[in-house]
Amino acid sequence: MNSVNKLICAAALALSTTGAAIASPVMNNWVFNPTGGGFAGGQVINEYLDFNGNAFLQLTSTGGTSFSFKETAVFNTQQADSNGQLFPVNFPGGNITATFEALGTGTFGGRFNFSSGTLRLYQNPVNNQYAGTNGYYGANLGEMIAEFDVLGGGGIVDESGVPTRNGQVSVFAKAGPGMLDAGYFFTKNGKDLSSESILSFAFTNANTLGSPTSRLVNEVACQFAGFMGPGCGAGTYANRPGEYFFVGANGQFKLGEVPEPGSLALFGIALVAAGAAARKRKALQK
Repeated sequence: MNSVNKLICAAALALSTTGAAIASPVMNNWVFNPTGGGFAGGQVINEYLDFNGNAFLQLTSTGGTSFSFKETAVFNTQQADSNGQLFPVNFPGGNITATFEALGTGTFGGRFNFSSGTLRLYQNPVNNQYAGTNGYYGANLGEMIAEFDVLGGGGIVDESGVPTRNGQVSVFAKAGPGMLDAGYFFTKNGKDLSSESILSFAFTNANTLGSPTSRLVNEVACQFAGFMGPGCGAGTYANRPGEYFFVGANGQFKLGEVPEPGSLALFGIALVAAGAAARKRKALQK
């Protein structure tokens, strides 16, 4: 069983212990049309959209082993379910990009948690814009088709605040009615999700990016994140674990329907419980 499924199972187990009778919120066989052309021209998404990208993290010590942080990231997605089918055929060279901004807190050598943030998805029909110099690394160009408010999530970090190698990072977010554009996201039965409240779940692996390119530093750290340190106007950029650094990320983006009243908060508790279970497994492996 892969780590994503383990996290989902742990979340489901935590929910079951609360006595709340709800179904798994993750959607299967939903439909995504990257051109906004409607249900009929979309691609069936069995579970998730694949994505990859880069994140810049700025940490501030808050005393002892605690820290607060700001994450600014850019992502790119061209296919779903790792099926090798770039979508769609009539969308030559284009892709879906995303920006991510979040705040949170953590403990060096322990866990970090997101407290707030925003995930924005863009339809970018122009060839090879991602990783370019327009906008923020080409990730915020074209039409914004979805916006999600971050509600929680997190992961495990080492003593310098860097996510553990191949450590699973989760992001839990929600979009209210009107925060998704019409014509892009549908249930398997063809209902347009733009008028619904929708959950999103992102699960990523994050590894330190030891030598970020000057373009990545300039576009993401200096411009997008507002970083003022070396590499932004003077000096040469270099990661400084414990303070600021880049990570490369790849993972999965899923959707879910909002559960019955009260269950949304319970699912947030379940994610924390899933993280605790992961820490326990890690401790047992030492």
